Amino acid sequence: MSTLKGLVSVLLLVITTLGWGVPLVLLTAIKLITPGRPLRRLVVRGLSGVALNWVGCNLWWMRHWLKPQLSMELPDGLSSERWWLVLSNHRCWTDIFLLFFALHRRLPMPHFFVKRQLIWVPIVGLAFWALEFPMLRRLTREQRERHPHLARRDREATERMCRHARERPIAIYNFVEGTRFTPAKQAAQASPYRHLLRPRAGGIAQVVSLLGDRLGGILDVTLRYANPNPTFWGFLCGREGPVTLSAQRLAVPTWMAQGSYHDDPDYKERFHSWLNALWQEKDAALDSR
Repeated sequence: MSTLKGLVSVLLLVITTLGWGVPLVLLTAIKLITPGRPLRRLVVRGLSGVALNWVGCNLWWMRHWLKPQLSMELPDGLSSERWWLVLSNHRCWTDIFLLFFALHRRLPMPHFFVKRQLIWVPIVGLAFWALEFPMLRRLTREQRERHPHLARRDREATERMCRHARERPIAIYNFVEGTRFTPAKQAAQASPYRHLLRPRAGGIAQVVSLLGDRLGGILDVTLRYANPNPTFWGFLCGREGPVTLSAQRLAVPTWMAQGSYHDDPDYKERFHSWLNALWQEKDAALDSR
């Protein structure tokens, strides 16, 4: 029975994606031939509306069909008229929709750091490109040292997003661990955390450096699944257990907007210390519940 429910869920997800894919493709074509950034901004605003309606449609059927057991703790003062940086731990693809359940329309248009390979996913990859999401290569430290020009391109993609983000409020979502948590990855990293992987600071440091004067705050989200091995398929089948989403609003420290992560070793060390302390607090919270 749960498998049938999962298949119906996949069908509903495909239908909403194909349905909203039509205006997405049309607006993307218009964007390609629109001269000048001011006019393209209007097209991007239309594309954002399409994306938000796609999210809203999926949340509607998920809420009534899957009935997820989601408990949420959200801070006051959230606004769709301000810029936000959202940080979260990462367990599975379900995380994205749980964040949408909590923050859809409470924050402005979401932008994710996405893997470059996703550009080839039909409709979804086109949406990422048209909405100007930064498409990153997710390089290892060894790869960055061996191919510094690739790391530089990732930084340039983030810079473009932040430059365009100054034109209108957005919420930048970052799964700071860079990949989904598994015990195997935890062991391979020799992670010092019981429930988390090591956080990566480069992307969020760049965002804060470029948008720190615009940010309404940093939203630190902790996702806790009762199921120790959650999967997106299990969520679509309606058999995922209870999930708790807790969010705390953090002010952007003054020093964060006054340094360069890639050029200043002292700033880089300070940023790592701040993020590691945040991750220790998150790990302790996951341990205590």
